[in-house]
Amino acid sequence: MSINPTLSIMQKTAIKAGKSLLRDFSEVNQLQVSKKGPADFVSISDKRSEEIIKNDLMYARPDYAFLGEESGSNNIDSPHRFVVDPLDGTTNFLHGLPHWAIHISYQYMGETQLCVTYDPIKDELFYAEKGSGAYLNNQRLRVSARKKLSESVLATGIPFLGINENKHEEYLKRLSRVMAKTAGVRRFGAATLDLAYVASGRYEGFFEYGLNPWDIEGGILMIREAGGFVFDEKNRTYKCEGNEQQSKWIIASNNELQDDIFQLLNSY
Repeated sequence: MSINPTLSIMQKTAIKAGKSLLRDFSEVNQLQVSKKGPADFVSISDKRSEEIIKNDLMYARPDYAFLGEESGSNNIDSPHRFVVDPLDGTTNFLHGLPHWAIHISYQYMGETQLCVTYDPIKDELFYAEKGSGAYLNNQRLRVSARKKLSESVLATGIPFLGINENKHEEYLKRLSRVMAKTAGVRRFGAATLDLAYVASGRYEGFFEYGLNPWDIEGGILMIREAGGFVFDEKNRTYKCEGNEQQSKWIIASNNELQDDIFQLLNSY
């Protein structure tokens, strides 16, 4: 497979930032940490990773727009845009839990065309190009072929202090129904990896409320390129609305269980 030049730049940049994060992860107790919200942390590692990514991407594509979790928008008016989460799973990272990732997506005219999700701990590079498939370390990805909820594992994110607190009761209701009908539920704390795992067939589905564009833009493309579906609580094709936290549920599934998962999450 010949690699799109912009995708190649994204991959190299993610791997470079990953090396920086691995060095910090080995000395995590010494990092400077601040709070963005009641339980929403940002470390010097997040900022350093985004600086590496932004500098490399802007050097290669100086006329492109940029949206990063930490630095926001560069205010360039362009049909081309990079969307970046420099460290998804910061809380895991700061607790020494080896489950976090770097995520970069590229959009043209508001539509995601390319994405990269890199897990430095496992050296797993997930990526996708619109119309050309999704891959993990050069191996083509396909969503799971399981057809029964009773054999399926779903992933989710759960509200915590200061984040989606008004959704606690609704989450518990949905979670209770999923627990009763599936082989298991996982909450690993990094949405970009959750979506990549659906694309790679490790999970049959995923659901969460109120994620940010940098958490999900690329993962949506990856799942669709792997043959899966991403939709909202009204069973509409999921599309990000604006640059801020999304005010709706995102639900992902393989190509066998879309209706079953939708009904399971919305049966009251």
